[in-house]
Amino acid sequence: MASTTESRTVPLDLNTLRVAVSGCDGRPPTAAAFRCVTEYQPAGGAGDKVFPPTYEGGKYAMEKRRLPGQAEPVDCVLLDSVQSQANRMELALLEAWEAKRISLPVITVDFGKAKLERPVPRITSLEAPHRLADAILRDSELADGKRFSESKHAAVWGAANIRQATAIFELCPTALVFGMWGSPEKPGGLRAKFSRTIVSEIVGLAAIRDTERMGYRIDPLGIKQSAAVVMDGKRWKLAGDGKSKDTLRPSEINHSNIPFKVANGGVTLDKALQTTVVSLPALRRLRFPPLNGAGTGKPSDRKVDDAARTALAALALCAATLTREQGCDLRSRCLLVPTTGFEWELLGPPSEQPKRFTLTSDGAIALLRDAVKAAKDAGLPWMDEELILTPSPELVELVKKSQDLSAATVGGDEGGEG
Repeated sequence: MASTTESRTVPLDLNTLRVAVSGCDGRPPTAAAFRCVTEYQPAGGAGDKVFPPTYEGGKYAMEKRRLPGQAEPVDCVLLDSVQSQANRMELALLEAWEAKRISLPVITVDFGKAKLERPVPRITSLEAPHRLADAILRDSELADGKRFSESKHAAVWGAANIRQATAIFELCPTALVFGMWGSPEKPGGLRAKFSRTIVSEIVGLAAIRDTERMGYRIDPLGIKQSAAVVMDGKRWKLAGDGKSKDTLRPSEINHSNIPFKVANGGVTLDKALQTTVVSLPALRRLRFPPLNGAGTGKPSDRKVDDAARTALAALALCAATLTREQGCDLRSRCLLVPTTGFEWELLGPPSEQPKRFTLTSDGAIALLRDAVKAAKDAGLPWMDEELILTPSPELVELVKKSQDLSAATVGGDEGGEG
């Protein structure tokens, strides 16, 4: 019979995390996941309008969901996707790494010496879209001039899979947390595949969409639309008195009052809900044999596997906790404030009430530090020093050409609000 006694909330410590991931006293683990559910309201107050992201065709991601206590499905809107949440968590880790609050394997491509029209200071493995498998890393070079895709690092991680994940743990453990699919050598190659172990999203519940928004961008100079202009090379000048097919309205060169009308005018919500889940079964599928034993068929050591999985669980919890404490300003006109506390639940067998834990950013960083130390003590590799690459000449030329083409495009390619 399930217990009806509500569990007490306590700080999450390393031993509790280790038991949740690996079990205790030789018994197999029974915990399924860590879960954190947080409710939000717009910063402007309940009922204030917020703006979701727009997708193809300028549409919001509206859908119906079944909610507890509701007899019928409820209209909901996606406010922040799983992919966007992963990016925010990686940037939170990057900020903590830059501030030297955490130790984390990071690979950086330094564009500082590349002569570009618009400088690109650097791209790290925490920013590259495909993480360790990204083409930006693939097409960059080590200090000795060797391509990263042809280096000893690529040779070991290129053979990685869920039963041989040690090289990924050493070079880019965030790829095991947020997922990765790719190859270090083949353009577009799809070799190593790791699913996400942490999933998070923010959804607006009982959403009502404003189907149209209209307004003006007011010109402080009061320029009139009837004051026509013509282009003279790359510059414009006033048009003569005569009509010409080449004349332009001032609004076409971004002067004068400019009316706008968009199909999506934001939404109002009952509330927003952020749900973050760390899958423990996904972590338990990973194996970490010695790098020199990869491909030999030699099984991994259970204690080493458990140490690596615990460190990855700590990394996921740290990323989620740092992101929540940074605030929830998702985009222009979508600032949310929490109305419930940040609390983690450990989901076990259905006969047990979920155990509840608090975890602050300082606590999460300490948990990660202790878990990584335990992993190192178990013999696992962990790249403490930043690995710095430089872009190959071909990559620099590709970026330079793209910047030239962008500069030559009339009107640019910048998007609007939302």
